[in-house]
Amino acid sequence: MRRPLVRSLLLAAAFVLPAVALRLAGVHPNPVVSLLAYGAAVVAASFVLAWAAEAAQVDVSGGLAIAVLALIAVLPEYAVDLYYAYVAGHNAEYVQYAAANMTGSNRLLMGIGWPVVVIVGLYVAQRMSADKTSKSMLALEPGNRVELGFLLIAGLVAFIIPTTGRIHLVLGVALLAWFGFYLYKLTRGEPEEPELVGTAAAIGALPDRARRITVVTLFAVSGAVILMCAEPFANSLINAGTELGVDRFLLVQWLAPLASEAPEFIIATIFASRGKSTAAIATLISSKVNQWTLLMGSLPIAYLAGGGGTELVLDGRQVEEVLLTATQTMMGVALILSLRFHRATAWLLLALFVVQFPITSTTGRLLLCGVYGALTVMGLIINRRHIVATLRAPFSAGDHDVHGVRFDGRELSIAGR
Repeated sequence: MRRPLVRSLLLAAAFVLPAVALRLAGVHPNPVVSLLAYGAAVVAASFVLAWAAEAAQVDVSGGLAIAVLALIAVLPEYAVDLYYAYVAGHNAEYVQYAAANMTGSNRLLMGIGWPVVVIVGLYVAQRMSADKTSKSMLALEPGNRVELGFLLIAGLVAFIIPTTGRIHLVLGVALLAWFGFYLYKLTRGEPEEPELVGTAAAIGALPDRARRITVVTLFAVSGAVILMCAEPFANSLINAGTELGVDRFLLVQWLAPLASEAPEFIIATIFASRGKSTAAIATLISSKVNQWTLLMGSLPIAYLAGGGGTELVLDGRQVEEVLLTATQTMMGVALILSLRFHRATAWLLLALFVVQFPITSTTGRLLLCGVYGALTVMGLIINRRHIVATLRAPFSAGDHDVHGVRFDGRELSIAGR
């Protein structure tokens, strides 16, 4: 088991070392070269962080440890975005990039992550089943209603942002508190025996002392690499856009989140391909809760720390992007309130994600928001019997809602029964 571990770490090091060398030497290459070097390092470090986070499940016990692991594991996604928000505090031009990164990561997760995992999972389920008839629906666990409840309430509250045109510090603190309550609910259960794959399984198979030292070392090294590369990667995105003649807003919105989300998507897809699609989609739903609360709530705090005021004011384009993200979020939740994720729903999410790219006008974006809104209403009508139960789920006092807590890849997910 040690051979694949060494091979994986050497491969990651090959992508990380050029960026570290550039950073330590203070060399500033061509923006495109810089983008490739630092982007590759962020992706590689994200994979290392994901492997360590998965393997840490073997030793994790107690709610506080799990919560700390959750915060460490999402570092790649947030390092770049919080850098943009911090700089926006004293450079107004960067406000648009903070909003772009946040909306891009959220829409990627629901527009690509959710549907791909479901489509792969249903395909594998059909192949593994003796009955070769087409599988058209993935059943979620009852405990996943808790996550949907948190996401539904956070999604409703998020409409304050496009309505007011700003992310206020008070809203940020409220979202962070909601995330804290979310962690509290998840950590009520006992950790389950993890099911590790690939490099994480190799780390988990090490003797106790060696495993713990390896996990801590990987956390420290990958975290340091991500923090070291966050600033030059963020700036190279903007500079490369200028040099290539590409919309810088779009580069920040899609390329940076795609780099940091890649390990999570790949790990979830691997789980789905091994017949664990319910656990995989639960992980990505949980990740969406994380992004829509912790990430968005952190932006005004980073903005204030960077010298800005108590509210991060958005321009018209950013308001449209946040509205698109909010309506997409509500649509996704509304369509799976019954804890049934249909194949048609997955293809619909994927198609609506793809169709947004040719749309460049305000009118087009608002029409797309209207489509999301209409589908949301349709989903709420069809699943109306589940609305109240979903809204009540986060406040349920009974521990029967959550059977256990699993730390899959880079995010907490619950496995309800």
